[in-house]
Amino acid sequence: MKNAFLALGINYGGHDTSAALMLDGELIAACEQERYTLDKHSRRFPTDAVEDALSLAGVKLDDVDELAFSFDPIHHIREAYLKTAIEDVSRIEFLINDIGRIEENFYIEKTIRRNLGFEGLIEFYNHHKCHLASAYYPSGYEESLLVSYDGIGEFETGMMAVGRSGEIGSFIPGNSYPDSLGLIYSAITHYLGWNHHCDEGIIMGLATYGDPDHCISGSARTYRSVFEEIIRETGDLTYEINREWISYHQVRDKWVSDKFLMTFGPKRYFDDPIAQHHMDIASALQSRLEAVVINQLRCAKRRFKVDHLCLSGGVGLNCSLNGKIEQEQIFDSIFVPPASGDAGAAIGSCYLATKARVESLKPKKVVDFYLGSKFSTSQIYEAFVARDLEPEIIEDLYEAVADRLATGKIVGWFQGRAEFGPRALGNRSILTRPYPAEMKDYLNRRVKFREEFRPFAPAVLYSHLEDYFKIRQESPHMLIACGATDVAKEKIPATVHSDNSCRVQSVRPENNSRFFSLLTAFYEKTQCPVLLNTSFNVKGQPIVNTPIQAIDCYLSTNIDCLVVGDYFIEKN
Repeated sequence: MKNAFLALGINYGGHDTSAALMLDGELIAACEQERYTLDKHSRRFPTDAVEDALSLAGVKLDDVDELAFSFDPIHHIREAYLKTAIEDVSRIEFLINDIGRIEENFYIEKTIRRNLGFEGLIEFYNHHKCHLASAYYPSGYEESLLVSYDGIGEFETGMMAVGRSGEIGSFIPGNSYPDSLGLIYSAITHYLGWNHHCDEGIIMGLATYGDPDHCISGSARTYRSVFEEIIRETGDLTYEINREWISYHQVRDKWVSDKFLMTFGPKRYFDDPIAQHHMDIASALQSRLEAVVINQLRCAKRRFKVDHLCLSGGVGLNCSLNGKIEQEQIFDSIFVPPASGDAGAAIGSCYLATKARVESLKPKKVVDFYLGSKFSTSQIYEAFVARDLEPEIIEDLYEAVADRLATGKIVGWFQGRAEFGPRALGNRSILTRPYPAEMKDYLNRRVKFREEFRPFAPAVLYSHLEDYFKIRQESPHMLIACGATDVAKEKIPATVHSDNSCRVQSVRPENNSRFFSLLTAFYEKTQCPVLLNTSFNVKGQPIVNTPIQAIDCYLSTNIDCLVVGDYFIEKN
């Protein structure tokens, strides 16, 4: 550790709390708190994530040179509360009601030191700059447009910059609260009956069943025209959210205004039926998001003349949007980090801290985002024993598992270190063959226990990517939706969504050697280079983090086989 710079990044103060460790610019661990406390999108202080990250890296807290925090609390208090209260008298009451949160942010350094016992240097970094850094430095792009969209950082709801030769400059502040693409998406998620800051991906999936050009019942207006009024473009790189349609900036937990409710009807609740009306709202929202972002990216491309895009922030998890950006061919290629949401800001703060100390830091492509928990062979075996199970060690594991997959068995696949981010990328996955089409319904109903319209992702050997998918670049993080080719529609229908799109994951041996070997074995057996890959969890739960959690999920669902490391078990 001598003469090396060790940065500990923390994201805390909102959802998706996390911790990351970086040694001289190299990511060595990254963990999400939800995996330990089992509260999805956790808001708890990431004590467990910090402890595991340190353990994985084989270092102690005293070895840390700087704790980098992905939020600037003083900037937040000044911009979000004090300035707005001066400008708008209605915000004074909001400030008074939020005095507890203001106090919590003001004393955040004390909170960090109390929770961790850390006595070293703590620095605070702008939230959106952390997002930009989290995408730029691991992209490997020497030069790139850097873009972040999310709900809200300190006060900004987005930011653009240009990365050149390791330097991030030409900052464009973007929009400020309450003009937020992330928050309007959350508002509609809440209105449609799901959890805001959690279930936005469900709305993205629902949108493909709707038509924004339908007319609203009892009105001559289309859903699209109303959402064009709700989200109004005000310049090449700016937009505003029409205050007549929202309430989240004035009343906590109300989200949409009375005008919105009068136009679209009462809020849907979770157990209410899903009507075409709800699908059309989701479709109009998604369509408007795509139009606004793509227009901004075209303008930014003309202004800055860069060939690559690094996209981050919570909106970066919208793979349908990312797919539209890729299809438009505005850029030669795009990079979206696997944890583009707030969890990934911990990585960004590490990069910013390191850059301040190591001026020579430049982008370097990261292919391994398997940065979380891992377990020894003995720990894995002890977990099986704890559930009175006797697993096998099979000589040719990949061939044996491929045999089961080829016959339609569902396999829980738990390998190596956990993925960082919300997508299972072959280490904490539930796998099955991508055909017949009915496999999707069976998985949703009997294994994942989630809405029937939600799609599943295909994982494909990179060498066969273009045979099955209409995409011009690799997609290792399952964050770019693309069109399905005729071959895909015929051969892997369980992974093709209602609009003929697929949220594809391309797999090379350098991304994940064991998953690549399994895909290869399945291809040799079936001539199909694709597996259906979904996260190893059930609806409402974080992805499994430990062998015992994997075993319990296997026992409580219709998963047929379980592989944890080299250990194999199968239901009769």
